[in-house]
Amino acid sequence: MVLVTTETVLGKNCATLGLVSGNSIQSKHMFSDMGQSFKTIVGGELKAYTEMMAKSRAVATQRMIDQATQMGADAIVCVRYTSASVMQQAAEVFAYGTAVKFV
Repeated sequence: MVLVTTETVLGKNCATLGLVSGNSIQSKHMFSDMGQSFKTIVGGELKAYTEMMAKSRAVATQRMIDQATQMGADAIVCVRYTSASVMQQAAEVFAYGTAVKFV
């Protein structure tokens, strides 16, 4: 599956199939969350949260790809990501784009 942030795939004529999306909500367990809170005192990267968000992006992306595959898509154009805090210890990543078929 080709994923691009552009409106087209260079050198390909594309027929639009429709919107596809995927999301993932992840959280860290309480003790990890407390450890990360202490890290904010001294500064630096919150690696546990970086890893959590990377995992969430990967899951959301795969769900978007799965949906596009079910539609018979060859690519997803205009891929975008958003994130939001859904509660104090949980964050959502939402991936979306337009599924297209090469013609």
